[in-house]
Amino acid sequence: MKTPEIFRFDGTRPCRLDEIDPAGTGPFQNREEILKTFEENKAILAKEQEKLYAQKDYTLLVILQGLDAAGKDGVIRHVFSGLNPEGVKVWSFKQPSDEELKHDFLWRTHTHLPERGQVGIFNRSYYEEVLVVRVHDLLPTEHIPPNLITKHIWEKRYRDISQFEAYLRENGILPVKFFLHISKDEQKERLLARLEDPSKNWKFSTSDVKERAFWNKYQACYEETVNHTASAGAPWYIIPADKKWYARYLISHILVGIVRDLHLQYPETSPEQQKVLAAYRDLLEHGTGEHA
Repeated sequence: MKTPEIFRFDGTRPCRLDEIDPAGTGPFQNREEILKTFEENKAILAKEQEKLYAQKDYTLLVILQGLDAAGKDGVIRHVFSGLNPEGVKVWSFKQPSDEELKHDFLWRTHTHLPERGQVGIFNRSYYEEVLVVRVHDLLPTEHIPPNLITKHIWEKRYRDISQFEAYLRENGILPVKFFLHISKDEQKERLLARLEDPSKNWKFSTSDVKERAFWNKYQACYEETVNHTASAGAPWYIIPADKKWYARYLISHILVGIVRDLHLQYPETSPEQQKVLAAYRDLLEHGTGEHA
């Protein structure tokens, strides 16, 4: 099997988005080449999720970032389709509510963190606080004292986010961060498809088109964000996203490697527990199946 090219950034080298082709598919030419492996990856993820849920030591927190129409919803729908819904929590970060704006910028993240043993999926995340908030100069809406809004506020937020992710890891919550890197031309085609197909009209938002005017600024903010918040414990993965089939396969490939490195196991039963189980086994095999 061919090995995909992985754009992993852990702070040891700079990220340059213009050096990563959004239409790249590594050594693969078409979807058929990786379809079988993609299905195998999904099966592995399902099996490892079962162990994660049973063990309840770690939490896998998958963070999906990307511009409009980058394919975040499709990744959730296809890559995680084989998981047990009981052990998955998906949360989409929309425009903050009045209540959320009254708290610190990480407050709403705390309220939606998944439980131990679960796979959490953030469709967008706390990273919006250094992306859309910065692009559209929304700090004045966050009730921050004016004297605290300085030219250094973004560096401070990068620091706070990095420390927050260190805190998560120290509590067994493992952030896995993906940026779906789509080209402007491909985004245009996907937005047009939403207009031309009646079954996709509901996906279209006028704000998606308006946001295209800020394309270059978003690219600069994403690049700076990656370079300031990538670390060995919480690296960023840049996913070429023009080809949906490749982006989904690549994310599944990366996740399989991560969960395998956890060496998850089903909980072991103690000698005392084994005696109890043996007694119930004997009751089921030879007894009436009812308690006296």
